[in-house]
Amino acid sequence: MSTELIRRHQVAVDTPQHAGLASALDYACGQSLPPGTLVRVPLGRREVPGLVWPGSPQDETETEARPLAGLKPIAEVLQALPPLPRLWCDLVDFTARYYQRAVGEVALSVLPPELRKLDNAGLAKRMRLLAKRSGWPEAASEAALPKPPRKPKAPEAEPVASSPTAPTLPTLQAEQQQVLAVLTEAFAQTQPPCHLLHGVTGSGKTEVYLRAAQQALDLGRQALVLVPEINLTPQLEARFAERFPGRRLVSLHSGLTPAQRLANWLTAHLGHADLVLGTRLAVFCPMPRLGLIVVDEEHDPSYKQQDGARYSARDLAVYRGWLEKVPVVLGSATPSLESWQHAQTGRYKLLTMAQRVGQGELPKVRIVDMNLQPQPAPGQPAAPLSEPLLAAVRARLERGEQSLLFLNRRGFAPVLSCTACGWKSGCPHCSAWRVFHKLDRTLRCHHCSFTERVPKACPDCGNLDIQPVGRGTERLEEQVAELLQGLERPGGGPVRVARIDADTTRLKGALEQQLAAVHDGSVDVLIGTQMVTKGHDFRRVTLVAAVNPDSALFTADFRAPERLFATLMQAAGRAGRDAAAAAGSEMWIQTWSPTHPLFAALRQHDFARFAASQLQEREMATLPPFSHLALLRCEAREAEVAEAFLRQARHMAQAMLTQESAQHAVTFYAPVPPHVAKVAGLERRQMLIEASTRPGLQRLLSEWMPQLPALRSQHKGLARWAIDVDPLVI
Repeated sequence: MSTELIRRHQVAVDTPQHAGLASALDYACGQSLPPGTLVRVPLGRREVPGLVWPGSPQDETETEARPLAGLKPIAEVLQALPPLPRLWCDLVDFTARYYQRAVGEVALSVLPPELRKLDNAGLAKRMRLLAKRSGWPEAASEAALPKPPRKPKAPEAEPVASSPTAPTLPTLQAEQQQVLAVLTEAFAQTQPPCHLLHGVTGSGKTEVYLRAAQQALDLGRQALVLVPEINLTPQLEARFAERFPGRRLVSLHSGLTPAQRLANWLTAHLGHADLVLGTRLAVFCPMPRLGLIVVDEEHDPSYKQQDGARYSARDLAVYRGWLEKVPVVLGSATPSLESWQHAQTGRYKLLTMAQRVGQGELPKVRIVDMNLQPQPAPGQPAAPLSEPLLAAVRARLERGEQSLLFLNRRGFAPVLSCTACGWKSGCPHCSAWRVFHKLDRTLRCHHCSFTERVPKACPDCGNLDIQPVGRGTERLEEQVAELLQGLERPGGGPVRVARIDADTTRLKGALEQQLAAVHDGSVDVLIGTQMVTKGHDFRRVTLVAAVNPDSALFTADFRAPERLFATLMQAAGRAGRDAAAAAGSEMWIQTWSPTHPLFAALRQHDFARFAASQLQEREMATLPPFSHLALLRCEAREAEVAEAFLRQARHMAQAMLTQESAQHAVTFYAPVPPHVAKVAGLERRQMLIEASTRPGLQRLLSEWMPQLPALRSQHKGLARWAIDVDPLVI
């Protein structure tokens, strides 16, 4: 019997780690396919997308033509799409290994969802339409080839975009020039270092990003710029589009439609996009001419994925820069303590910009001791703003200036309570309160989204007097509007109070519309959550106030002070962005703990002092960055089941520890409930693993994780489990 010559290919398919399948499966094909080729393959009774995956050197020899009976054939090769680069495969492979996920799960999850649905004919049609609409050639395979790098040009005094109508560039400050001189040298280095750009708010970090991107473009390269949140993408995209009118710019974030995301991804992958802006998922965007990676607000926890492969886009950006030998710039006014420590030890190159553009002053920080303020009568709600702060807001209104009031809690009140029996609006499915939203008269759980209308009477005793307890942004907006009622704007008309949070920006275009109202001066007092404290350039805001930041001071999370300091510093940075008004700008903080060391450092805008004290505490407690953590989480209908699974998993891991691994000082802590122990009817438990070295932790996880799927079957009622490497929330 004659046997056809076929070729063995390893194909990565989307199977979770606990499925027990190999990282890549063997399939047969009559042609030799390069790694990174998108295919469709049979898996069980389904046909699924997959990627031809690089094998080990031994596996590579097995791809030579020879009879391999019994292998399932590759169903279809998507030849319309050029293969993904080998370095992209290396990035995905590292992500899967480090974060303990299946390589196919990672590889397929970071591709556009629309791409995974298409066959070759459908993809070819999409690409023809995109080429026609965009004006680039249909010969995608040729366009995808990276252009050869050119030698760095000598830095010009005023580099311009490749357009006959290039915008006028602002004059650089001395510190900006020094930073750009270092980055210019980095472009010429074979293995450029990672740069940590520590610049105070308003110091012109964005201008540095723009000039660095120009240098990359001048070298025939592409630039990748990451931002932490979707709401920061449009304004940064506008800045880049204005600066580079002759260049093709695309964005990648979850707010795009599936068709938009696919079109932008293809434009980048084929080498037609010069600039890619996006949130954390954009770190995996294939770019054949990549020459620069920028991570703005690198400290932001939004860069950490919280489900599936729980990767850190910031850390992967650093690794990708090393892999592709391109400069990486991590920018922040309040760097993460891990990045700061790397800069102090020389692993990252520290670049500092301590002065605001135009030599504008940083806002004066004023601490209001709430212990000394008049207290409300029994049964009466406390005033949202102290008398000194209210007077300061009114003074700003009289001068035609804007104020921003920050409260990181949306809704009207965090809980409703019965004054007679003490009933509270708890969620029946979670160990959390349902938040009262007055606008639509609902009680809404912010964890499982369970929503009900507000009851007319107490469900337990029938009492009609149900009162809101606490304050959210919706209630603050109402109370501040009442306090300012009757006041007029300098130009005439009533004072306008506006609110920006997740509730007011749900509709498409709502955020842009509200931000435009702030920028054009239509809003006098802006109230918002954390989403208004980052990155926005509010030129008329001269006063920022944190209404109630104390809740983050006293928690079990060792990162809470770091996050609070960063949030308050970022919030303060919204005041006095206009150099002419900077001298009179202020940051007010209402607190019941005015002597806390965090506020002392904040008064001086002294991040280095705060970071030094925090790092000293963490070193004494052997916490990151002086140790390395992983968190095993699980969920079950009953808490006992979850705890039993974690205890047995711990015993299994401890049995794996050899004398060699004991050198890495691995510690297993007891299973405990997280801050919210029950969500959507499932009890949650977690177990912390701490190691003195990263290799020691990784070695243990690589041996331990493959054993856990079998352990799951022994615990009936266990819903799911997952490992979180380098967790941000404990």
